[in-house]
Amino acid sequence: MLESLKGTWRYRQFITTSIRHELVTRFARSRIGGAWMIIHPLSMVLIYALVLSAVLAAKLPGIDSQYAYAIYLTAGMLGWSLFSEILNRCLGVFIENSNLMKKLVFPKVALPVIITGSCLINNLALFVVILVVFAILGHFTPSTLPWLIVLTGITVLLALGLGLLLGILNVFIRDIGQLMPIVLQFLFWFTPVVYPAEIVPEALQTLIAFNPLFHLIGAYHSVLAYGHAPSVAALVGLAVLGAGLLFVSAILFRKASPEMVDAL
Repeated sequence: MLESLKGTWRYRQFITTSIRHELVTRFARSRIGGAWMIIHPLSMVLIYALVLSAVLAAKLPGIDSQYAYAIYLTAGMLGWSLFSEILNRCLGVFIENSNLMKKLVFPKVALPVIITGSCLINNLALFVVILVVFAILGHFTPSTLPWLIVLTGITVLLALGLGLLLGILNVFIRDIGQLMPIVLQFLFWFTPVVYPAEIVPEALQTLIAFNPLFHLIGAYHSVLAYGHAPSVAALVGLAVLGAGLLFVSAILFRKASPEMVDAL
C-alpha cells in the first residue's frame, strides 16, 4: 500500500493533467460546458421535489421552510451523487482504460485517484449551486457546514474502497458490471434520500439501519437540512468501515495487478 502511495505521488503531475483533460474533454463540444455537471443531479432533485413534495412536505418537522422537502432532498442528493458517481466510475475504470494500461508504464492505482479527483470537482460545483439555492430559499446552516469536509472524506473512503474492490473483480467477472447498476437502484431506495426515515414502518427502519448509507445520508441531512451536528459515533463507524474496505481493496489490487493486464 505504501508503494502505491509513493507511486501516486511520483505521478502527481500525470494525475493532475489527466483530471484537467477529462473535465475539458467531457464538455469539449457542449455549448454550456461544465454546467452539465450540476444540471443532471439538480434535475433529479427537481423532479422528485415536484412529484413528492405535496405528499411529504407536512412530514418534515424541524425544517422551518415552505420548501422543506426540496431542502431535505437536495441535502441527501449531495452525498448520494458523490458516492454513486465514484462507485460507478471505479466499477469500469480498469476495463475502460485497458489500452492505456497496456501501452504506458504508470501506477494503475492512479486511475481511481483520477476518477476521485474529477468526482470531487463535480461535487464541489454541485455544492456551490446548492448553497445558492438555499440562500434564495432563505435556508442557512453556516455553523454546521464545516462538517461537510468530514462527510466528504468519509463518502470518498466508502465509495473508493467499495468501488475499487468491485472494479478489480469486474476485470475477471464481467457480470459484476452488469449487476451493480441494479443493486444501486435498490440501495438508493433503501437509503432515505427521497423520503424521511421516520415515515418508514418501525420494523423496516430496523432493517434499513444496517445500510451504512442510511447513516451517511442522515448525516448530510443533519448538517444541511436541519443545521445539527451529525452523530460522531456513526461517523467513526463509517470511517472505520471505509478504511477497512480500502485496505482490503489495496491488498486485492496488489495481488491481482500482475494478472489484470492479461485479463483485459
